Amino acid sequence: MEPVLEADAASREIDPAAFKTVLGRFCSGVTVITALDDGEPVGFACQSFASLSIDPPLVSFFPAKTSSTWPKIRAAGRFCVNILADHQTDICRQLGRPGADKFAGIGWSESENGSPLLTGSMASIDCELHDEVDGGDHTIVIARVTGLNEHSEAAPLLFYRAAFGRLAHQ
Repeated sequence: MEPVLEADAASREIDPAAFKTVLGRFCSGVTVITALDDGEPVGFACQSFASLSIDPPLVSFFPAKTSSTWPKIRAAGRFCVNILADHQTDICRQLGRPGADKFAGIGWSESENGSPLLTGSMASIDCELHDEVDGGDHTIVIARVTGLNEHSEAAPLLFYRAAFGRLAHQ
């Protein structure tokens, strides 16, 4: 296979529907990023999350620039990444929708850094905002890890081809 020359790559347009279809073949876990805004919990569902560095301990995630929740979390400066278990599909859907009180009926306590820790999460990662980088229609958030907690041995909630899934076996 010959490498594509830069001029050729720039002249080709990628169909957005095809882009989503192909990248939808990549299975990912599901997280909820949470913080407190004037004492009230805020958060959003996020499947674009990754470990970035061990030294220093960094993670990354990618909120849409249209997100009304990310600016509130950014202002808090610290937040919690909740790794969802396979029984938390409804929580993911609820926190993935726009709305005033997305936390209605959702159990949570404060994590070590004071952010909402969702009841039933597999694990949580306390973080502080480290940096932000432009990422097209998303923001690339780089966060410094300040605390780690394992909560359960439950199976993870997975996202694949625009749907939630579960592991067939562990």
